[in-house]
Amino acid sequence: MSAARLSALDAAFLAIESDDAPMHVGWAALFLPPAGGPAPSFEQIRAHIERRLPRAPRYRQKLAAVPLGLDDPVWVDDARFDIARHVRRAAHGDFGRLVDEVMSTPLQHDRALWELWIAALDDGRIGVVGKAHHCLVDGLAAVELMALLLDVTPEPDCGSDDPWRPRSVPSAAALVGDAFEHQAAKALALASVPLNWMRDPRTMLEVPKLAWRVAQAVVHTAQPLAPPSRLNGAMTSMRHLAWHSRPMEDLRVIKRHFGTTVNDVLLSASAGALRSLQSENSESPHAVKAMVPVSVQAPDAQWGNRIAFLFLELPCEEADPVWRLREVHVAMRERKREGEPEGADTVLSALSYAPRGMRRVASKLLASPRLSNLTISNIPGPNVPLYLLGCEVQRAYPIVPLTDGHGISIGMTTIHERACFGIYAQAELAEDADRIARGIDTAIDELLALAQAA
Repeated sequence: MSAARLSALDAAFLAIESDDAPMHVGWAALFLPPAGGPAPSFEQIRAHIERRLPRAPRYRQKLAAVPLGLDDPVWVDDARFDIARHVRRAAHGDFGRLVDEVMSTPLQHDRALWELWIAALDDGRIGVVGKAHHCLVDGLAAVELMALLLDVTPEPDCGSDDPWRPRSVPSAAALVGDAFEHQAAKALALASVPLNWMRDPRTMLEVPKLAWRVAQAVVHTAQPLAPPSRLNGAMTSMRHLAWHSRPMEDLRVIKRHFGTTVNDVLLSASAGALRSLQSENSESPHAVKAMVPVSVQAPDAQWGNRIAFLFLELPCEEADPVWRLREVHVAMRERKREGEPEGADTVLSALSYAPRGMRRVASKLLASPRLSNLTISNIPGPNVPLYLLGCEVQRAYPIVPLTDGHGISIGMTTIHERACFGIYAQAELAEDADRIARGIDTAIDELLALAQAA
């Protein structure tokens, strides 16, 4: 059987989903109308997207469960695939309302796990809200999906009109047989690890270093536990996205002057915004623990996720913005220097050999609000202008999913020379999300002023 199986990490994203915590990633993008011509119609956009789908075969596949839960689900062609169920016309032109409505609705698992919603806005721009299940794509790949549908010039590459012929879905017997074969292969691979180490002395020399990295990853994941926070608690399925953008060069100026990274600037600005939120809510400033995804994707990996997670205390109690930035920078530098992302990846890789039930428990534990208060993700974006049928992307705000018990996430991506921030929240924390968006902007202003004054 040639069907691709979910990786252990992708299966984890599926396992931690609940009715009130749908695990889709996404983005909300705004397009300028083409210069000197009419904007494309909805029908033209949908036809354009359909012609580009041969480049992304996974987007015409759905998940098939293995009988008796003997193994993780596999991807199979969706014989009933219909572009009309995935590229949808918005009923109104209120973009903020559209984003919140689309992101508050879980994807249906009986079909390909993605949707694009198109809106003709009152000011002439086109709004596009995209979402895909996290087991299909990570944040970076969600941006790549957007790039797949776009062009680097106003004149589009027309794609292909070749008819698509879905492959037949494997029988239940074939799924069971392949599951047993897959489990046997995993057992054999696990049993061969000690032998492979003994065959190669150089590998044996790496074992202590790997063990140290794993130990560091485990310690920082569990210690300290995330403090009680208004960011965590019971959830509903309703969502809200607050957004803001500013020139990417502002973050680069700060990065260059203080000798940090852009990701450090994002984390520090987030800490400053959370500090302001705590003060506005009459709370004493205190540290907040963030889960920070780090890409460890293999060069030949095309589909699915290959990411690890660092757990970092944000110094929200620090009043000085420069010291906040320095604390974040030193912590991230040391953690990466010690190989903690690789250690975390080793832990996740080792869990892939565990029984499915054990992996589900571990997944829910890692996603628990006891280990982190929120997720903060820096998602690299394209550094060139992109177009949809001649309409240039003006802004694209990332949407980082909320696991159960987490009320807010922060994402940043780059669209050409704009840094676009998306603060995604359960609806009850919508006002807090709006405040955090303003707080991040203010924190960057403070650092930029200090950098330019020096």
